[in-house]
Amino acid sequence: MDFAKKLKPYQLDVLKEIGNIGAGHAATALSQLLNKSIDMSVPSVRIVSFQDLPDQVGGADTKVAAIFLRIDGDAPGSMFFISTIEDTEKLIRQLINKEAFQLQQPPFDEMGESAFLEVGNILAGSYLSSLSDFTQLSLQPSVPGFSVDMAGAILSYGLISLSEVGDYAIVIDTQMMELEAEKPISGHFFLLPDPESFEIIFSALGVDRHE
Repeated sequence: MDFAKKLKPYQLDVLKEIGNIGAGHAATALSQLLNKSIDMSVPSVRIVSFQDLPDQVGGADTKVAAIFLRIDGDAPGSMFFISTIEDTEKLIRQLINKEAFQLQQPPFDEMGESAFLEVGNILAGSYLSSLSDFTQLSLQPSVPGFSVDMAGAILSYGLISLSEVGDYAIVIDTQMMELEAEKPISGHFFLLPDPESFEIIFSALGVDRHE
C-alpha cells in the first residue's frame, strides 16, 4: 500500500469534496430530524496510518463515544464515527430534548442511544453515498453499533473480525453546528478499508498504484 503515500494534494482534495458533499446531505437530514437549521462542514481529510489513529482523538486512553459499522459491497471495510463525551452529550441532548442525559456512567438512556445511532445511520449513509457516487462502487453500511470506551479499545474491537488490518485509514474531520450556536460539535470519521479495498477505492478515484 505504499501508493497511499504518493497521493497528491489534488487527490486528497477529491476526498475532501466527497466529504463535503456527504456533509451537505447529512446536514439536510439532520435539520429535518432536529427541526433546526444545521450546518456541517469537513475542515480536513487525511490519510493516517492505523497505529496513529487513536492520536486523532487525543490518544488511546481517551474516553470517547463511538458509532461503528461494517461496509459491505465492492470495497468492504469498517467505519467509525468518534466524538468526545462532551460533544456527544450535547448532540444527544438536542436530539431527545433531555438536559439530564449523560454518558459519564452507565446505564445510559436508551432513547439517547437510539438517537445517536440514528445520527450514525444518517452520517454514514450520507458519506458512503457520496463516495459511491464518485467511485461508482457499490457500498452499503451495516446496522451500526454504539460504544463508550477508550479510543484504543473501540478501534481494536471494531477490527477483531478482520484477519488482517490495513495499513491506512481515511480520516474525515466533521463539524456540525446549529446556526444560532456559538461552538460546533466536532467528530471524526475513520474509514478503514479492508487491505484489498484501499486500492480498489483509490483506483476508482483514478489513483494509479504504480504512479
